[in-house]
Amino acid sequence: MQYDERFLRTGLLIGVSALERLNASHVAVFGVGGVGSFAAEALARAGVGHMSLIDSDLVDESNINRQIHALGSTIGEPKVDAMKNRIRDINPQALVEALRIFYTPGADSIDWHYDYVIDTVDTVTAKLDIIIEAKKHGVPVISAMGAGRKLDPTRFETADIYGTSVCPLARVMRRELRKRGVESLKVVYSKEPPVTPKGPPPGCDAGADITGPGISRRPAVASISFVPSVMGLIIAGEVIKDLTGVRG
Repeated sequence: MQYDERFLRTGLLIGVSALERLNASHVAVFGVGGVGSFAAEALARAGVGHMSLIDSDLVDESNINRQIHALGSTIGEPKVDAMKNRIRDINPQALVEALRIFYTPGADSIDWHYDYVIDTVDTVTAKLDIIIEAKKHGVPVISAMGAGRKLDPTRFETADIYGTSVCPLARVMRRELRKRGVESLKVVYSKEPPVTPKGPPPGCDAGADITGPGISRRPAVASISFVPSVMGLIIAGEVIKDLTGVRG
């Protein structure tokens, strides 16, 4: 690894050998939205040298409130391409694979030769399959639970899925993973009860189900800039600490 000012301060904190492990690591990020985009950026800034980004969506104007790659200049771009460009700007030596696919069970473009898998997708079916496939291939995996309708980023915790409470998505995942014989799963979740939405601004149709070329957006879920981002950073931190073995 060629060391320069980009990673000097990280190396001072975690050591050169840990920095080398990050540079040699391949991390897959499934879902490059509010949580996944911040996780991917944190990994890149920490020096992870190889990333695969998996997402089918285009950057939409409604993403600007919470997704790090969403800018006026990137609207209409595939999210994986916008994120790849950011990562390559952060670290020109990074190898980044942008897979613009909607993940479905058995996706043949996924080879599972990763050092770590991050699951930040929205659909339960996809989450379950990503988790099961990662475990089947012996790849460590961390999964994001619900980040929508939250206002307190200090309520996020890292835990095993079977030690979670309050979060409605975690409840569903506990039930479904138990049925499938999955005995453990590292997750990041919040104990904050979902906030009741106050309603969309005038002229916005928050309930619209929008579809079109490159767009498959379900009805909008209330969110804010400083919550999904924090979840993504916590997830990145767990991945980095697990890959390097450095935990203070």
